[in-house]
Amino acid sequence: EEELRAELRREWQAAQDRVKAEPLHIVYSYWDGSGHRREITIKKGDTVGGFLKAVREQLSKEFRELRHVSVDNLLYIKEDIILPQHYSFYDLIINKARGKSGPLFDFGVHEDLRVVNDASREKMESHAGKVVERHWYDRNKHIFPASRWEIYDPDKKYETYTIYGEH
Repeated sequence: EEELRAELRREWQAAQDRVKAEPLHIVYSYWDGSGHRREITIKKGDTVGGFLKAVREQLSKEFRELRHVSVDNLLYIKEDIILPQHYSFYDLIINKARGKSGPLFDFGVHEDLRVVNDASREKMESHAGKVVERHWYDRNKHIFPASRWEIYDPDKKYETYTIYGEH
């Protein structure tokens, strides 16, 4: 029985490793007061910190000020939630992490809700997350949109939303 458990554990771990190695396409917006939309591909198992390192490398050619910014001084904000750098995208996805306006990462196919003008319904078109420098956030956290941002807390429950078509 112990050998069977060990074999099942190895199979499960191999399946998890395959999922973590899958590519993840992320649309983000470098935010310095105005948005600069970009897309990058990482692995689902990468951490937010690894994502920010790749973003910095991608943006540093165009935004020279980022060449001297450490990854620790960059923030990733998704659905008004500041995501700590130690979380992996895999963990956020499998735990169905939620932001203020719905799922942080939802890859399911849903009906386009942009035609529905009901604020209590969760919109399934995902907003591009923002990448900002920490000093920009510190200077502007009293001004919208930064005034709405808060650090991710996996135990916090936000207002309930209904996804159109689901009961």
